[in-house]
Amino acid sequence: MELILKKDVQNLGFKDDVVNVKNGYGRNFLIPQGFANLATPSAKKVLAENLKQKAFKEQKLVDDANKLAEVLKAIEIKIVAQAGGEKLFGSVTNIDIAAALEKNGQSIDRKFITSGVIKRVGKYSASVRLHRNVIVELPFEVISDKK
Repeated sequence: MELILKKDVQNLGFKDDVVNVKNGYGRNFLIPQGFANLATPSAKKVLAENLKQKAFKEQKLVDDANKLAEVLKAIEIKIVAQAGGEKLFGSVTNIDIAAALEKNGQSIDRKFITSGVIKRVGKYSASVRLHRNVIVELPFEVISDKK
C-alpha cells in the first residue's frame, strides 16, 4: 500500500514522503491516526506542487539547523549523576541530555535526541536530529557526583 505521510513517523519516514507499507499497518494505524493519506495519482500531483513551493522555505530551515549544529558542537556537556564507583545508580537518558542542553540555553526536544541508556560514568556521544538532513553528533560526559 502506497501512502503519503502527513507527519514524521519513527522508523518509517518524514512528512511528505511517499512510502510503501503493509495494507494492515496503513489501513488500521497510519490512516486512522492521521499520520498518512492514500497516494492516489491526484494526491501525488498535489504533493509535487506543494514540495516545489516549500523548497525555498526548506533551504532556510536547513541553514538554521546547520547554524544550530555549529553551536551545539561548541557546547561542552557534563551530566552529574549519582554513582557508586563507575556504575550509576539509575541511568542517563535523552531527558537528561535535553535538560543539560536547556541549562546551556539550547532548547532541543528529547524525542530528537538518540543516545541509548547509559549506566556507567564516562564519555559518550548522542545523535541530535535538527532536520531530516542535519544530524549532529553531540559529545557529552557523565561524571559522578562524589568528586
